[in-house]
Amino acid sequence: MTLFGLDRLLADPALRRPLVGKRLALLAHPASVTADLTHAIDALAARRGLKLTAVFGPQHGLRGDKQDNMVESPDFLDPRHGIPVFSLYGETRRPTAAMLDTFDVLLVDLQDLGCRVYTFITTLRYLLEAAARHGKTVWVLDRPNPAGRPVEGLTPRPGWESFVGAGPLPMRHGMTLGELARWFVAEFRLDVDCQVIPMRGWRPDAAPGFGWPLGERAWVNPSPNAPNPFMARCYAGTVMLEGTTLSEGRGTTRPLECFGAPDIAASAVIAAMRALAPDWLAGCRLRECWFEPTFHKHAGALCGGVQIHVEDGGYRHHEFRPWRLQALAFKAIRRLYPDYPLWRDFAYEYETGRLAIDLINGGETLRAWVDDPAATPADLECLAARDEAAWSEARQAHLLY
Repeated sequence: MTLFGLDRLLADPALRRPLVGKRLALLAHPASVTADLTHAIDALAARRGLKLTAVFGPQHGLRGDKQDNMVESPDFLDPRHGIPVFSLYGETRRPTAAMLDTFDVLLVDLQDLGCRVYTFITTLRYLLEAAARHGKTVWVLDRPNPAGRPVEGLTPRPGWESFVGAGPLPMRHGMTLGELARWFVAEFRLDVDCQVIPMRGWRPDAAPGFGWPLGERAWVNPSPNAPNPFMARCYAGTVMLEGTTLSEGRGTTRPLECFGAPDIAASAVIAAMRALAPDWLAGCRLRECWFEPTFHKHAGALCGGVQIHVEDGGYRHHEFRPWRLQALAFKAIRRLYPDYPLWRDFAYEYETGRLAIDLINGGETLRAWVDDPAATPADLECLAARDEAAWSEARQAHLLY
């Protein structure tokens, strides 16, 4: 049985002893639950000797009620426990001095998806930096990376740090939140008391979950469009769709496992992908599909699409490379439809003046590769492989499992 950091803290009085008499804050979201699905707020408040004085919520809110990206959450008073809930995706994305004054120790209990663009890891960095400045302690209650250990994608180029680019790590980083906290402290030389309560029994290379303990733990959406661990497997690739005019399946029941638009022929796209780089399609199965989003891009329009299947026996964990697969789909669409308005120009995660696809990838490299008719899959492979090898070495000292 896999025990998450929260479960271990609640079960072991010796682990909790240093917290007795301290004012505690909690950074949490809907998936911050125990094995029996009790929310961390209620579970911690019920433990004698623990004094919860504040709660923080990341993007999509503590309750996970904000369906779309870039929808801010307000502060409020928790109706059950009467303590303030501060939004770190509202008027500010960094904790203010007044917020920090409400606690001595911050407990972080967030389910991550294993992708640099998922903003919970940026919020973790900001809190670690604030804790270092104000002399606060941070405990990370570790949880699985449901995408497992594989590493994939480009590292952001200098000058491309953003709310979806918390630091020089690739799109699919292969670390848990606790391990990332250790890396942030070392990478940015933070003078902060940061401790990790590690999991017990987590086996990221074990089938069938390869990161998520399938059959042991219920999946609770950490954000509204993360409905299952299979989405997490695809997300390091499909998140790039946010920077395009293609639908990523928001407004359907399988968001970020599919993509499409009313004016593309999905069968032709799949065929072009196979012709360009068949090796990049390994580890999954692609299926032509049709969907009509109920909201978001192409709402109410029938879209020809592609679904990425990684939930059956055809899934091969160490061969599946979602970032390359999605990049290849863009390349195929550009080849089939040279003038297709692929890149979406809009304000993305508080950034203007730079295209979202570039913010997502930490530079212009991916977009330039897609748009250059002469650029080949081998060209992108060379760039990505170099970054992936460097990251695999850099992260090694911070791995806990």
